[in-house]
Amino acid sequence: MDGRILANIGVLAAVVESGSFARAAQTLGITASGVSRAVSRLEAGVGVRLLDRTTRAVALTEEGRRLYEQINPLVAGIGEAIDSASGASVAVKGRLRVNADAFFARLILAPHVGRFLQAHPELTLDLATREQLGDLVSEGFDVAIRFGEPPSSSLVSRKLLDTRSLTVAAPSYVRKHGAPATPADLARHACIQMRSPMTGQPLAWSYRKNGRTTQAHTSGQLHLSDGWTMLGACLAGAGIARFKASGVRELIRKGELVELLPDYVGDRYALYALYPSRHLPAAKVRAFIEFVVGILDDPAG
Repeated sequence: MDGRILANIGVLAAVVESGSFARAAQTLGITASGVSRAVSRLEAGVGVRLLDRTTRAVALTEEGRRLYEQINPLVAGIGEAIDSASGASVAVKGRLRVNADAFFARLILAPHVGRFLQAHPELTLDLATREQLGDLVSEGFDVAIRFGEPPSSSLVSRKLLDTRSLTVAAPSYVRKHGAPATPADLARHACIQMRSPMTGQPLAWSYRKNGRTTQAHTSGQLHLSDGWTMLGACLAGAGIARFKASGVRELIRKGELVELLPDYVGDRYALYALYPSRHLPAAKVRAFIEFVVGILDDPAG
């Protein structure tokens, strides 16, 4: 590869990551006009405009976004390889941007995150809770932690946990509407519909018993994308809902929720770590993933 093209690609990456020509210039130690010329040369070589420029901001064009999604893991891999050769890849420092759903962030990560930061004093954790996965590369995330099967993409996925789901309702709902005896009975109940954080579509409800799988037909007036809102609505008697077992066991023990269909095994939910680069993931990404694994493996929670 022509070294000039690689250098220009590096400049483009710096502009995207910093959000402006001026900040990219500061990062790279060159002038803002030098950054602009490098991007223009890259655009001329590719034959399309890669950045939309205004007096206030720069943004990738559609063609630029596609190119950046493909080249960014490669550029990052080169940098990580150099760091690895120099021994710097073992240093957990800098800024770590994590994309997570609110359920994981609040229930699993929040009680332990202080311990992670204490172990890595040179690291800054930027944790964003999102309803949808979004685009990790273009939004600048290092890693995402998500329940559900990962989408087909160039992202690397690592399964961290596999947990069963429980079907529950508030005692007030059961007193008023009764309890379903089989998954087929759910069709006559108000079922709170949860959208997948990966696809945005309502999650299907299926059950297993004696080696047979049954697909339940559910419907309801309430459609949500946030697990904590769903939990609040369920506790208030708005309908039947399904939750990851780890999130509702204590509420069932206290009598605030009633487990339904206990003879049927609900769907299992997998927790995945997703990150862009297949080769040499940064030390901060490896450290965070291993920390999450440690939390999940700890029986004390």
